[in-house]
Amino acid sequence: METNNLIGIDLSFLDIATILVYFLAVFAIAWWASRRERSQNESADYFLAGRDVGWFVVGASLFASNIGSEHLIGLAGSGFAEGLPVAQYEILAGLALLMLGWIFVPFYLKSNVSTMPEFLEKRYDSKSRVYLSVVSIIGYVLTKISVTIYAGGIVFEAIGVNFWVGAFVLVVATGIYTIFGGLKAVVYTDMVQMFVLVGGALAVTFFGLQELGGWGKMTEVVDPEFFSLWRDAEDTNYPWTGILFGAPILGIWYWCTDQFIVQRVLSARDETNARKGTIFAGYLKMLPLFIFVLPGIVAYALVQQGSLHIAEPNDTLPVLAQAVLPVGLRGLVIAGLFAALMSSLSSVFNSCSTLITLDFYKKYKPTSTEHELVVVGQVSTVILVIFGLLWIPFMEYFSNQLFLYLQSVQAYIAPPITAVFLVGLFYKRLNSKGSITSLITGFVLGFLRFFLELYKDSLSGFWYELATINFLHFALLLFVICTVILIAVSLLTEKPDEEQIKDVVYRKAVDQSQVSERSIWWTLGLLGIIAFLWIYFS
Repeated sequence: METNNLIGIDLSFLDIATILVYFLAVFAIAWWASRRERSQNESADYFLAGRDVGWFVVGASLFASNIGSEHLIGLAGSGFAEGLPVAQYEILAGLALLMLGWIFVPFYLKSNVSTMPEFLEKRYDSKSRVYLSVVSIIGYVLTKISVTIYAGGIVFEAIGVNFWVGAFVLVVATGIYTIFGGLKAVVYTDMVQMFVLVGGALAVTFFGLQELGGWGKMTEVVDPEFFSLWRDAEDTNYPWTGILFGAPILGIWYWCTDQFIVQRVLSARDETNARKGTIFAGYLKMLPLFIFVLPGIVAYALVQQGSLHIAEPNDTLPVLAQAVLPVGLRGLVIAGLFAALMSSLSSVFNSCSTLITLDFYKKYKPTSTEHELVVVGQVSTVILVIFGLLWIPFMEYFSNQLFLYLQSVQAYIAPPITAVFLVGLFYKRLNSKGSITSLITGFVLGFLRFFLELYKDSLSGFWYELATINFLHFALLLFVICTVILIAVSLLTEKPDEEQIKDVVYRKAVDQSQVSERSIWWTLGLLGIIAFLWIYFS
């Protein structure tokens, strides 16, 4: 694999000091969080931060965990190449987070689950739980862990450190505080990393616009099409039909059902804090349009003026940072890249170890002590760290394109999971047979699409059309198929036990004590911002 696709950034002593201060701050916060007062439930402390996290930390952790290198590097590159449309995913995330807070959170907290597979078991049966656990763990290992380690090596390489040394440092450093601090260390370091991420990106945006001559100058130089969030239905990457109908399916899976994200909400001290945290995260997700995508358009405008040279889109952020940022602030941008990588990696380490411990070890050894569960979680994280280190030498045998394909697998496994969670909340007639049939069917069809896409150049006719249909359109089609199968099989088989599912299906009675007027107004405000962005940038 080529590792030199991110150009170097020249760093001064002040920049290096900024990066070192960032690392020291992260470890100091992790140490402080791990030393905080603990409850008697040791495993809840380790895996769910004692279920006592406030809304601000929940929201900041949701945002920081989500922001990876693909955001800082990829969104700027997409902005440079195509303009604003890629920001649709960030805007839609705001809607998905509102769904998480208002629709899913009450069920998750009332059922007192610790993992998303455990919730599926309460709603359906143990087969559905095992399916989701296995798919999630394999997905985390093959995509999130490997891609984040790879990106970390590239970032280190950009500042003059050997790729393999950099990847090793990233894995070990992140693994240390994740192993000893658990989710409490993860969410509190995420909070700090949120400020670093936003600060670094804001610096690039501000100085980039200043170098260009302001917003007005940018709109004069750049084609108006760059400032439109909407593309034709036939567009290869961002068809409006796929954005409106396909992307939300992936968004619900990622933001509302994935352990990687929802574990932060499960750590909230109550439903009110959990909901406020999701709303706060929704507001934060409006920022990437301006601080991640917009710098790409600024860079494009500077290239059009002849003030900048960019060889390929992925070079956009480092080239722009090198050109416009003063001494000291370049280090902040690099620290922001490390923040994105470490927050994502620590989150996936913790979430993966939680699934291994609670969905497998505790499930098959229910007499385990609290301390034993924590030790298993720590050992699981150590194994993941070792796997990550062992995985590094093999990365050179993988092409960048294959990594993109591995990432796309997530889009193909999402629709059936979204169906069994979302429809399952509102239609109590659905049963375990319908769930597992829908999940397996979706898995088979998703991987069929994956392999067809790998070999699309040798296909023709129907199979070629299936392999090349936009993945958002395919996600919508797969969701419809899985939903139909879920309902049909359930109706053709026995009814579920109503006593078993009473806490995991919708009831007309709503607990008004957990709904604050302020949350309603903040929700309406976020919806207003989304509507404004869609209209203004249309």
